[in-house]
Amino acid sequence: MKISIVIPIYNEEPNVEPLIRSIHDALANLPHDWELILVNDGSSDASQQRLAEAANQYGPHLRMLDLQRNFGQTAAMQAGIDLARGDILVTLDGDLQNDPEDIPRMIEQVIDEDLDLLAGWRNNRKDNFWYRKLPSILANQLIGRMSGIRMKDYGCSLKVYRMEVIKEIRLYGEMHRFIPAWVAAHTSPGRIKEVAVTHHARQFGYSKYGLSRVYRVLLDLVSVYFFMSFLARPAHFFGRIGFFLGGFGGAMLTYLLFVKLFLGEDIGQRPLLLTGIFLVLVSIQLFATGLLGEVLIRTYYESSGKRSYIIRQRSSVNLDHGGWKSGGKSG
Repeated sequence: MKISIVIPIYNEEPNVEPLIRSIHDALANLPHDWELILVNDGSSDASQQRLAEAANQYGPHLRMLDLQRNFGQTAAMQAGIDLARGDILVTLDGDLQNDPEDIPRMIEQVIDEDLDLLAGWRNNRKDNFWYRKLPSILANQLIGRMSGIRMKDYGCSLKVYRMEVIKEIRLYGEMHRFIPAWVAAHTSPGRIKEVAVTHHARQFGYSKYGLSRVYRVLLDLVSVYFFMSFLARPAHFFGRIGFFLGGFGGAMLTYLLFVKLFLGEDIGQRPLLLTGIFLVLVSIQLFATGLLGEVLIRTYYESSGKRSYIIRQRSSVNLDHGGWKSGGKSG
């Protein structure tokens, strides 16, 4: 097995040198070849210089990627994944709050138990309760409820993946928080586990992420729910909403029709009439949007050559070089 370690760096100048040193100390006895990919996400301090110095000091297994500007943690992580060459991928933060000492045992657990994802769980998190821990607790519950993947800590960046699975996923927006949900859409939930890891208080610098990202996480959560549940059948998503609204609108119009025909009352000035017509029209638009989505998703699969399923290569037998069994002779 070859191991790729990806770490996004953004304005972490005082953490760069101790981070790289601690990783080398933790992996000194690792029985696998490994590479360390450090992605400078447009830092405005001297992080880039510290990274370049470390690359010269430690050798070619330390690879540095310098992004043009600050694209965000998710984009930086995706850039590192695109560059990675290993069979196993490890991700962690560059702020020294994740402990590299946890990496070897997590790698061995992924290999021994044939997992596709092993996520870290900061069971004794060293962060401010109101600004960091409480929003994280609420987010974990909401993400688990909407995605169906129950985990104690979605936000921990220390995770170990099978490369063949994570390469199937493209990350956008704030999607790094939802990686377990994305992975669950590409593999069996039984191949995803969580393990307690050490968490340290930040020693240098300050957190770049706070309550301001909450609304972005909520918007991305809606996207995750749609892509996990309805990517291959968008008509079901829009049609479900359309049936609900159309049902209400149809019930209103049916009631007004009864009032008009059997009670002889005037319905032309009633707000209920406009509301019912509006809901029916919206439902028709939603049905049409669902049908267009079905056309687009089929065009996407056909034009890109992608499949609506994923083959697990390591478990398949005679997949690429199968033969034919000779037919029996009668008589």
